[in-house]
Amino acid sequence: MKIVIFGLSITSSWGNGHATLWRGLCTALERRGHKVIFFERDVHYYAAHRDYFELPGNGELILYRDWPEIIATVRQHLRDADVGMVTSYCPDGVPASEVLLDSSVPLRTFYDLDTPVTLDRLHAGLPVEYIGPRGLQDFDLVLSYTGGEALQELKSQLGARNVAPLYGSVDPAVHRPSEPDDRYSADLSYLGTNSADRDAVLHTLFVEPARRLPESKFMLGGAQYDGSFPWLNNIYFSGHVPSVDHPAFYCSSKLTLNVTRRPMAAMGYCPSGRLFEATACQAPVVSDRWKGIESFFEPDSEILLASETEDVLRAMQRAPQELKKIAEAGRERTLAHHTADARAGELEALFESAFRPVAVSATREH
Repeated sequence: MKIVIFGLSITSSWGNGHATLWRGLCTALERRGHKVIFFERDVHYYAAHRDYFELPGNGELILYRDWPEIIATVRQHLRDADVGMVTSYCPDGVPASEVLLDSSVPLRTFYDLDTPVTLDRLHAGLPVEYIGPRGLQDFDLVLSYTGGEALQELKSQLGARNVAPLYGSVDPAVHRPSEPDDRYSADLSYLGTNSADRDAVLHTLFVEPARRLPESKFMLGGAQYDGSFPWLNNIYFSGHVPSVDHPAFYCSSKLTLNVTRRPMAAMGYCPSGRLFEATACQAPVVSDRWKGIESFFEPDSEILLASETEDVLRAMQRAPQELKKIAEAGRERTLAHHTADARAGELEALFESAFRPVAVSATREH
């Protein structure tokens, strides 16, 4: 199949979780014999941190400055495409959707990688810049990074007719066990872009443990942090960590923390990509709690869960051999069920079902 995608970014992992997901998926799709054309608007903040420059195999990356300059190329690629896809937070999501829906592409899809944020904005009466006035009713298939109740809300709130989950994933060739790196050495680490809707949980599960354990070392990595963060003497900051260094970051601390954005945690069934990355690297993970997490990892045996500061403190006190066993089990689960290749296989099956005039099975909704 030829798959044409209009996305946020695949070339820069700075400040967004879309890039690493697409890199893994595009590599897996190419291995399965598909051709991916990825359109990305060339914006300065991603260009300044670009760490990926071409798609694998016969795939094609098309960077453009303005939508009008690229419309002819878009239409040319859509003429012989089998699947067209617009994603959430695509800067030109609305015009891209209009061109795609006006084309003769056999399967026209939308992939919301930010479903809880989309629905949160709708509930608040705020605009969703990447979705047009007709919602999602004209797409043949709507994919959601989030499962559970979110799938029904995409139908009721945005008119989606055919909805299925396509969860995050990891490329184990990129994220794998690594030797520790002194730059990231810590007792507890956290990797994630600064976000206001993670502040409260991050304070409870990271900052407060650091305050209570002044002799322990805490490592924070990610973009967009500034002086407003409640820094402590034992919180060390590495800034943006390029994806090539993620394995070293995860594997250099005794325990690593995962914190989910508030809308995603509130809705549930929305595992962050960082969760799969860290477990693929065989790092012991302690994560915030949210509905459905047990569908992805077994608590206490493949992952540790925390709601309060004391939960993190207890996790940090676990014996090294116990944490090692949890890390090994987490990696096994990820390699068995959450790789980019596994998701590419799911995507193929969803495409094949949507090509036929039948709805995706309701059993896939949970």
